Amino acid sequence: MEDRLLFLGKVFSIDICAYAVMSNHTHIVLHVDKAAAESWSTEQVLLRWHRLHKGTWLAQRYLNSEERKNMSPPELETVERTAFVYRQRLYDISWFMRLLNEFIARRANKEDDCTGRFWEGRFKSQALLDENALAACMAYVDLNPIRAGIAKDLESSAHTSIKKRLGASRKSTQPSQLRPFIMNGGSKLAAKLPFLYDDYVQLLRQTGNYFRSQKQARIPPAIPILDQSNVSVGSWYWSIENLEIQFTTQISQRMIEQQSARRYLARAG
Repeated sequence: MEDRLLFLGKVFSIDICAYAVMSNHTHIVLHVDKAAAESWSTEQVLLRWHRLHKGTWLAQRYLNSEERKNMSPPELETVERTAFVYRQRLYDISWFMRLLNEFIARRANKEDDCTGRFWEGRFKSQALLDENALAACMAYVDLNPIRAGIAKDLESSAHTSIKKRLGASRKSTQPSQLRPFIMNGGSKLAAKLPFLYDDYVQLLRQTGNYFRSQKQARIPPAIPILDQSNVSVGSWYWSIENLEIQFTTQISQRMIEQQSARRYLARAG
């Protein structure tokens, strides 16, 4: 599952910000880069799509430089129309998830020598409307194994983006399959995530320590980094526990603050 996910991230114009592959579900934070897909040439679109599917006979001829010379204008026009469809699919989250889940379902059914539905239902998605919501959702995903009690720290959180990032950071690099952070001393122009990598890791460690402890008997500890983002400690810990179940279609920091405040009011009442 992890291998297929990272492969699709290299083919699609969709960046993977965070992921966690668990025993019975997967969480992924994605960023659609439509502008990048629209900058690709027809040949680039076809080459990418052909890594996923065989494609049409005309598209295969087009990719052969000698064959392309002999193609008629109507044939070339047909290829352009085909590439237009492929281009749209390559920045479509539904197609991304379809080619992830369908591939895994076929593999699993073949291994189990059975047929029929493998996944329980269609994937669910939520739009992240601001940077704080993005940070909360990425942390929610990366801390999934710790929150579930199957990992003791970030380094032992198997099949997660943070484990892959930590492994790459030991070599002073970032994983090529993931959307990059701003690195300390590095160029902001080369980064696509609006956070410092070290700050994000520190945020995860402090939050993970709380969830690994007996959190019911403790007051949530302060996290100094949150002060820079005007995020309250209460709403942060609440979001890491409730993000998926409390929001259906979109998430913003304002919505998180409002929902967490209602929760505390309800308890006070």
